[in-house]
Amino acid sequence: MRLKRRGLRCTAGRVRLLTLLSASERHLSPAEACEELARSGHAVNTTTVYRALDALTAVGLIHAVHGPGPARYGITGEPHHHTVCRECGSVAGLSSRHLTEAVGRIQELRGLRPNPDGVLLIYGRCTHCST
Repeated sequence: MRLKRRGLRCTAGRVRLLTLLSASERHLSPAEACEELARSGHAVNTTTVYRALDALTAVGLIHAVHGPGPARYGITGEPHHHTVCRECGSVAGLSSRHLTEAVGRIQELRGLRPNPDGVLLIYGRCTHCST
C-alpha cells in the first residue's frame, strides 16, 4: 500500500482519511474531514485527524492549501493548481492542463512562477460568496 512505501504504518484512521480525500470532490479542512468520517460511521478523535493529516502531508500523499480560515487538504496526484475563495476559504483543484497557456503568459508578463511543486494559487470569490 502507499502508506508502507512511504514509511508510514497502515492504520485504519490513515486509510479512512486517504479514502475520504480521494473520494471528495473538494479539499477538506480538518473539521470537515472529522464531520465526513463521523457521517460515514467512523467517528475519530480530532487530534487523530490532525496527526494523520500532518503525517500524510509530510510524506507527500496529500497536500495542504492555506487561505483564509483553516488549511484544506487534498490528494497529491495529477498536477493541479488551486482556486481559493477569500471569503469562505473553500479550495478547488484546477487541472494544470487547463491553465498551461495562462501560466506561461503570467510568467512572461510578470515573471511570477508557480511554487516549486508546480502549484499556482488563484484567489477570488467562489460562486456561493459572490451571490
